[in-house]
Amino acid sequence: MYTTDMLKAEFSEWTSILGINGLSDLNRINSCGDIRKIINLSEAYQERKFAILAQIIALSKGRFKFVFLAGPSSSGKTSSSLKLALECKVSGLNPKVIELDNYFVDRERTPKDENGEYDFECLEAMDLELLNSHLNALLEGKTVEIPRYDFKLGKPCFEGNYMTLEENDILIMEGIHALDPRMVAGVPQSRIFRIYASALTALKLDDGSSISTTDNRMLRRIVRDNRTRGINPEQTILRWGSVRAGEEKYIFPFQDNADAFLNSAQVYEIPLLKLYADPLLRGIAEDSPAYPTARRLMDFLDKVVPLSPEAIASIPSTSVMREFVGGQYL
Repeated sequence: MYTTDMLKAEFSEWTSILGINGLSDLNRINSCGDIRKIINLSEAYQERKFAILAQIIALSKGRFKFVFLAGPSSSGKTSSSLKLALECKVSGLNPKVIELDNYFVDRERTPKDENGEYDFECLEAMDLELLNSHLNALLEGKTVEIPRYDFKLGKPCFEGNYMTLEENDILIMEGIHALDPRMVAGVPQSRIFRIYASALTALKLDDGSSISTTDNRMLRRIVRDNRTRGINPEQTILRWGSVRAGEEKYIFPFQDNADAFLNSAQVYEIPLLKLYADPLLRGIAEDSPAYPTARRLMDFLDKVVPLSPEAIASIPSTSVMREFVGGQYL
């Protein structure tokens, strides 16, 4: 069983192999124009991780019909599920990917928190009865109609998206509760392969401390939310405390239920994220309650040499990092 410390140690060992023992080494390689070699090696290394997971699933000879993937915010869950599907296809399987968010209950049935607000993160916000019945029906070779949750209407819509699992088919589902066995208590657990996705970096700063994994994920989210969801960095920072509280309650307690762990962190990602995040952070006003966090992130990014446009262009469209900066094709 992998632990957080083991994943960080693995990341640290990999950076040492690349000749990067700290941020100063990364800045030097980046400034010398050799960063594209690091990008290529890092992406190849991560591809192998996905290939190994796909092989484990394929070699189960049909035992695993469901792959559940969970992880904290901005750990690359969506990209990871799509990349895993790609590798499963290479391994001779026929993967199908859906989001567990499609199984939310009607808005009026959503529980409320202590402040009277809808609690979309609690387990009871999901239609567990429908989900369990669908998964068991799929195991029996039956056809089910997969809902699409309409967040504007606040209810699931059934639009003729029918699914049947054939012999070589597997269903990959990602969502916040994917590692919580209570979510699918009525489904044979032996048919489920669970993966915990993280973004654990162990890159050292010059003072010997490590780059905060939480800050790394926050930078990812700031860039992605601004690009795809129209959420400005100030809003992302102010919501971060609530996001972290949800992770502590609904994700971290269940990570030991995972059959496998996946680290989506990349050696080159901080220089990549700097190019996109720094100008967004500098747009936050000094009188904003988000400014102290923004200032701390800016002070850190001031130590980082950003990637050049040429280096960014060399990042493949299948990279997990493309989920955050754009240009992804999976």
